[in-house]
Amino acid sequence: MRMTNNTIVITGGATGIGLAMARYFIQHDNQVIICGRRQDRLDEAAAALPGVHTLGCDVTNPDRRLALADHIQTHFPDVNILVNNAGIQRDLDLTRGTLDLDRGESEIAVNLEAPIYLSALFTPLLSGKDNATIVNVSSALAFMVERATRCPVYCATKAGLHAFSIAQRLQLEPLSIRVVEIIPPAVESELNLESRVKRHFTSSPHMMKADDFVTQAFDQMAGDATEIRVSMNWGQK
Repeated sequence: MRMTNNTIVITGGATGIGLAMARYFIQHDNQVIICGRRQDRLDEAAAALPGVHTLGCDVTNPDRRLALADHIQTHFPDVNILVNNAGIQRDLDLTRGTLDLDRGESEIAVNLEAPIYLSALFTPLLSGKDNATIVNVSSALAFMVERATRCPVYCATKAGLHAFSIAQRLQLEPLSIRVVEIIPPAVESELNLESRVKRHFTSSPHMMKADDFVTQAFDQMAGDATEIRVSMNWGQK
C-alpha cells in the first residue's frame, strides 16, 4: 500500500489509535479527515494536528453515516482510503440477564454494524481509485476471548469484524479495493477507561503507546500484508 498522497477518512480519529493514525498520515503527506462524536475532542485533535479536517459523526446513526458519505463525496472526491477505527468496549456480567446489555452504548452498533455499513457506503466512492483501501481495526481479543471474558460482546464483535474482513477482501478484489485488517494488542487509549483505571491498567509494560503501535503496524501495511499483527505482549489484558 502506498502510504503517501492519499485522502483518508478515519472514524474514531480524535483519540487513541485513530489519532495516532491521523498523526502518522499527516506526517507522510496525506489529506486526513477524522470523524468522532465529541466535538471537544475533535477540536483538541485539530489543534494538535495542523491541516487535519474534522467532522462530527455518530457512526451508529444511519442518517449520519449517509450524511458522512455524502459530505466526503462532495468535499473530498479524491477519497481513496477508509479506516474503520471507531470502537467501544464494555465490561458485562452475563449472569445479570439483560441488565448490563441494556445499560450504555451498543458495542454491536459501534464495533460491527457501523464498519459494515460505512464500508458499503464508501465502496462506490473508492472503486476505481488508485491505492483504494479499506482498513478495519479489530482486536487481538477476537482470537483469545479467555483473556477478556469480562467484555464478551466486544470480543464477539471484533471476531465478527475479522470474519467480515475476510469476506469483504475477497468480494472487493475485482474492484481493486484492498481490505486490510489491523489487529491491535493492548494499546494505551481511552478504550473502556473506567475499567482500565479500576484494574490499574492504563499504562504498563504490557501495553503499547499508540504512536509506537501505529508505526509498527503501518510498516507492515506499506508492504503486502492484509492481516497486520503487532506482537508486543499481544493481547495481554
